Amino acid sequence: MPRVRFSRHHGLVLAALLAVPALAQAADYPKGEVTKYTFEDSKIFPGTVRDYWVYVPKQYDPAKPACLYVNQDGIGYKAPQVFDELIAKKEIPVVIGVFVMHGRVKAPNENALDRFNRSFEYDGLGDNYVRFILDEILPEVEKKTTSDGRAIHISKDGNDHAIGGASSGAICAFTAAWERPDAFTRVFSSVGTFVGLRGGNEYPTLIRKYEPKPIRIFLQDGDHDLNIFGGDWWMANQEMERALVFAGYEVNHVWGTGGHNGEHATQIFPDAIRWLWKDWPAPVKAGLGSPQLKSILLPGEGWSLVGEGYKFTEGPIANAKGEVFFNDIPNDTTYKIGLDGKVSVFAKDTKRANGLAFGPDGKLYAAATGATEIAAYDAEGSRSVVATGIKGNDLVINHKGDIWVTNPGNDAAPSTVWHINPKGEKKVVDTGLRFANGITLSPDQTLLYVADYRSHWIYSYQIKPDGSLAYKQKYYHLHMPDNADEAGADGIRVDREGRLYVASRMGIQVCDQPGRVMCIIPTPNGKIANLCFGGENFDTIFATCGDKVYKRKVAAKGADLIAAPIKPKTPQL
Repeated sequence: MPRVRFSRHHGLVLAALLAVPALAQAADYPKGEVTKYTFEDSKIFPGTVRDYWVYVPKQYDPAKPACLYVNQDGIGYKAPQVFDELIAKKEIPVVIGVFVMHGRVKAPNENALDRFNRSFEYDGLGDNYVRFILDEILPEVEKKTTSDGRAIHISKDGNDHAIGGASSGAICAFTAAWERPDAFTRVFSSVGTFVGLRGGNEYPTLIRKYEPKPIRIFLQDGDHDLNIFGGDWWMANQEMERALVFAGYEVNHVWGTGGHNGEHATQIFPDAIRWLWKDWPAPVKAGLGSPQLKSILLPGEGWSLVGEGYKFTEGPIANAKGEVFFNDIPNDTTYKIGLDGKVSVFAKDTKRANGLAFGPDGKLYAAATGATEIAAYDAEGSRSVVATGIKGNDLVINHKGDIWVTNPGNDAAPSTVWHINPKGEKKVVDTGLRFANGITLSPDQTLLYVADYRSHWIYSYQIKPDGSLAYKQKYYHLHMPDNADEAGADGIRVDREGRLYVASRMGIQVCDQPGRVMCIIPTPNGKIANLCFGGENFDTIFATCGDKVYKRKVAAKGADLIAAPIKPKTPQL
């Protein structure tokens, strides 16, 4: 769409330059019904009260669950009239509109002010607001009936759902789709607040790095939008558009010369809605992804379920054949995934074994947290004790048989990293991390990497000939979700190119050799504690995700640390 000139002096659209078909008079089309309600029973935003409006088109048939449009800040853009015409002309499907005002916590007396929840609910990242819509507002909507007795039934298919808003309501709409693309796939954003109020300025970066989601988005803004303490709205919206294009999303936009208001958006709303629903019911497709993602992920290869029904899975590791072993910690069981994909029990009564690693002797080593020892299993599952007095979390072994173990510690004891030499002699080689967790080696086996679960850092150390550590650095800088105070870095692994894969609260964060997150790969259930490369060619990622284990074939190949060291290519700095 062309750029629209918008007068900042009197706020009038110059109609001669406006490339949007004018709406006919609303009276020419069957009119939907708009009803106002109040909601004050939220568990997600306790104490709040708010109004909301429900639009039901005349053509709605209760026997056919309708599509959905949700809008923040109540009714905007003359949406009911727009929907009346576009539905009548069959340019969009039958859509029920739900227009929600932000919440307020009422003041206790007339001398006090209400607490206004708008920025908290709208600008805040995370899934609070989308859960509020899905779990609290929509169930209330579906309890209502129209004036002529029609029950309200909304499709449960996210491909049938759109969401929109202006300013903070716009970033709220995008966040809802970003957090739950299974629930909202179409987004309308007017003068979106993608700036540094509550972390929204991070979105252009995250869009470039995340594996793309099935979201279609229409952006509107003007070059006289706000430029205040939180950022420059005009520049931020353009940065969003460029990031979405870079990542291959289906994105459209109209830029104008207006300010921070809804006049321009109201003019282009009909065309934006037509575009958002184009080709429906064909599903919205995910973007193509960045070159960095394409260097790792394979087209058409997604996650598949290996096993489920466990209590908590951890410690996946592959042997030289590519067979993968993992633990169900609460059940004291170690499982084996064969090359045929079948899962079998390898060992029972594992003393709450956590991290696993294979040694050059072919044995499977385990950090037995429940017994405060490091154990080893031969091919038949016979167990022996390698070292005691170490309450290990994770461990790694090099091609010479040196073992490094993380001990997260507790309030009474500091977090430590241990070294056990091939003779079984142990010593502490580092302290000071908040919660030492995942651990691995660089492909050339000269660097040790340790995840600090309670920060956003992965530490890098150079390994001395005696197994001690030097030149400690907070090296890998991780992203973390808005609703957490740490990245939650858990298991870590490296591929043969020297890239580091980190199981974190945001999924698998893949870092380049200089320590920067280059892409983020989410898991199907949003959980991950650890991962490894396995399969016959070490080109499949196995991820332990709570009660489930998933796998995904990729273009990368994992480094086999019990084989000879590999010198990766020099990184692009």
